[in-house]
Amino acid sequence: MASTSDRSTAALVRRHARESERSAPANGGGAPDRPPTAVWALVTLGILNSAALGAVCWVADHMHADPALQLAARFLHVTALVVGFGSVLAVDWFAVLWLLGRRRLSDVLQTACGLQVPIWLGLAGLAVSGLFLHPDLTSPLTRVKLGLVLAITFNGLYAHWLGQRLGRCRDDARVPRRLLIQSGVAATVSQLGWWGATLIGFVNSQS
Repeated sequence: MASTSDRSTAALVRRHARESERSAPANGGGAPDRPPTAVWALVTLGILNSAALGAVCWVADHMHADPALQLAARFLHVTALVVGFGSVLAVDWFAVLWLLGRRRLSDVLQTACGLQVPIWLGLAGLAVSGLFLHPDLTSPLTRVKLGLVLAITFNGLYAHWLGQRLGRCRDDARVPRRLLIQSGVAATVSQLGWWGATLIGFVNSQS
């Protein structure tokens, strides 16, 4: 009797394990899959961000802040840069560790998801504080900086799209090579854009 009971218990355990595996999410996480953001929504966000940047440039060209307000704006500008750029560096650093085999893909995706808000808040803070810094919009360097900011914005939306597709991969070994290349390109554009905009901002502040 004891032997029959043990076999029955073992069968129940195996059955429960199989059912648990079937009910587990495909991305290997602890939460169910979320529907991906529609492409049209990301395109709309990109258009709205472009329009907002144009509005910021127009207002900045017509606004003349007093020295005290400019000083406060510079502090907010530096703070927003630390928050936004620092978050981007953290995400890209985890991505490098993943490529070196020292982190799992889920670690990178969780870090990127958790730091999305600080990244976008940093970009918004840079735009708002820039209103009061009276940038020289006729300067070629300033126009390049604005182009880099726009590239960072579109690249961030593209990285969000890539992240959702990477999240569908069950494990690191099954990540398609195409997604790996696209992720590397997005990370490169991000770093070039942020470093380029930061360098131009520093140069403009010295002139």
